[in-house]
Amino acid sequence: MTGRHSAVAAKRALRSAESSSRLLSTPRRTAAFLVICLVELLVVLDNTVVNVALPDIATSLRADFSSLQWIVDAYILTFCGLLLAFGNVTDRVGRRRMLLVGVVGLAATSMVGALADNLPQLVASRALMGVFAAAALPATLAVIIDIFRTPADRAVAIGIWASIAGVAIAIGPVSGGWLIEHFSWHAVFWLNVPVAVIAVIGISLVVPESRAATVGPLDVIGVLLSFSGVSLLVYALIEAPSHGWITPTTLGGIAVAVVLLCAFVVRQIHSRSPILDVRLFLVRPFAMPALAISVAYFSLFGYVFLITQYFQGVRGYSPLEFGIATIPFAVALAISAPLATTIAQRIGTMPVIVTGLILVAVGMVMAGQVGIDSSYLGLLLPTMIVLAVGIAVIQGPATESIMSSVPADEAGSGSAVNDTTRELGGVLGVAVLGSISGSYYRSSIGPLVETIPDQILSDRDRAYVNGSFLSVDQIQAYPIPEMFAGIRDNLVESMKEAAMAGSSVSSYLAAVAVLVCAVVVALMLPRRHRTSGVIRMEPFDLDQSGTIEQTRHRS
Repeated sequence: MTGRHSAVAAKRALRSAESSSRLLSTPRRTAAFLVICLVELLVVLDNTVVNVALPDIATSLRADFSSLQWIVDAYILTFCGLLLAFGNVTDRVGRRRMLLVGVVGLAATSMVGALADNLPQLVASRALMGVFAAAALPATLAVIIDIFRTPADRAVAIGIWASIAGVAIAIGPVSGGWLIEHFSWHAVFWLNVPVAVIAVIGISLVVPESRAATVGPLDVIGVLLSFSGVSLLVYALIEAPSHGWITPTTLGGIAVAVVLLCAFVVRQIHSRSPILDVRLFLVRPFAMPALAISVAYFSLFGYVFLITQYFQGVRGYSPLEFGIATIPFAVALAISAPLATTIAQRIGTMPVIVTGLILVAVGMVMAGQVGIDSSYLGLLLPTMIVLAVGIAVIQGPATESIMSSVPADEAGSGSAVNDTTRELGGVLGVAVLGSISGSYYRSSIGPLVETIPDQILSDRDRAYVNGSFLSVDQIQAYPIPEMFAGIRDNLVESMKEAAMAGSSVSSYLAAVAVLVCAVVVALMLPRRHRTSGVIRMEPFDLDQSGTIEQTRHRS
């Protein structure tokens, strides 16, 4: 794409978007924004609700540690793999249309999950849910970019959009916990259906249609390369804990994924109609915030995966009690994100993002100090609040910086990059931190389990205890002779200690990764850069100092 063609296309898209936004009354714009937030809530809700249901699913379906990871990651696998492709398709066929396709598909596949009675069915439904989530989510942020044109409105809208994750974290565990206590884990999937119905009605009534002003032919080869490359990378990371991180299977999968993604980059550079303008990754206000989001979610997803097992396995919280215990985390995140976006406009994006990364690192260090009997008010609550504020401080300004770096025609693609980096970080978090924790648990418990009498553990239960820490609840509930009670209690205590040891090491590793990222962002992201609202970055060049020369269009 030539610089002249790109500039003309961006100007046409800007005029088209401004024209469509002027047709919206303030009440309709507000209503459309609320519907968009509901769609995002639906997508994020899927993961938070499922995390709460994991212990019950593990008991009901006899799922081991690896299976639990797949219940979480099957959704992320297809979601990540299709985000870039669907982001481009969204700009072509219309953002409102893709919202409808995504939400209706999510409702249908959620019902498949609700009716599942075995692991393959459940994992398959989660994978299909990820497909339709990938169709819906890029469109949410693209619509926000289209309907909010002034810098102040744009900043507030993106800040609120970023905080919806906090709302989902609050609603998911509490509502999911209540449903599980009164019904079963199947009910958490039925929860999506009424939310989806309301969202479809809202989209149909108030969300305006928008699409790119000019598009070329769809790059089918690029779609296939992006999907296969990202999906294979995610799959290799998910399976690494089972196969081993330095085995030919894992390293070979990662190597092939890298080759496919390199081929995708080459294809996009030479394509007249690229799925993603990969030159954007040379733009520091685009690349550095994307890196920060990825590393932050590496810590967040890993922490949520581990803390779910801690509250419900070590502390014995019910799903509802766990949901209530995590409400402060959600509230802190929801409040902090819009505020951080506003502050970033005044003092600059880099200081705010770096501050957020430091807070996340501190939170993970605190998480590493959590023990079996740690005080909720003294350590668990402060840890959750520090982590939540850190994530929120990163996400709002980083998202606005990313979206300010793309032309209007590529709003869907820009949103897809924002979402892809977030989910890839999350996959790595669950895979790496979950793998470390699981390895410590198995190496510590394996020898002990072999010494347990058959009167306490059958061969099947022995394998279950070895594979999943969440079996602790079931072990405690076994009716056994009184003479074996001491052996059982010792086993349960050892299971808890092993799980906490692995969790601590995982948390400290995450803290180191986040601190390294903070240093990189501090050095690479221009100090003078501010998220000032509607900025369209046209064809750019990097000068010798690494700053950006570009044409800007302000509303």
